[in-house]
Amino acid sequence: MLDRSIIGELKKWAASKNRKPLIVRGARQVGKTTAVNIFSQNFDQYIYLNLEIEEEAEFFENKKPIHEIVKALFFFKNIPVTSGKTLI
Repeated sequence: MLDRSIIGELKKWAASKNRKPLIVRGARQVGKTTAVNIFSQNFDQYIYLNLEIEEEAEFFENKKPIHEIVKALFFFKNIPVTSGKTLI
């Protein structure tokens, strides 16, 4: 497994009680997706989104309640809703 310090930072973010949504940004080809994929192993479910893909970004263009967005994402990605921790 790759040893990345960002994984520790992501774990701190996940443990925070007052966390806000987190968007991972950075230069191309530096390991952002790899780091998030490794971090996602701490969750029961993982929905990967690339907001540079228009079809995936559209979910956030309308001001809908978050529970409707999450429900639509599960449907769009064809992932069954189960109990447990989900990383989107």
